[in-house]
Amino acid sequence: MNTDESSLGRCPDCGERIPETWLLVEYEKDDGSEGIWAECPVCDDVVAPEQ
Repeated sequence: MNTDESSLGRCPDCGERIPETWLLVEYEKDDGSEGIWAECPVCDDVVAPEQ
């Protein structure tokens, strides 16, 4: 496994880092900021990663 892989943040459910390769959707929120949804490779849930 590549330890230099960039992370999207941590899973809010299990706390594991989510690699960028697990990104599912990028979108713009109503306030103009960027939101993302990704799949957690550990718990297999679709989550909004936390920084």
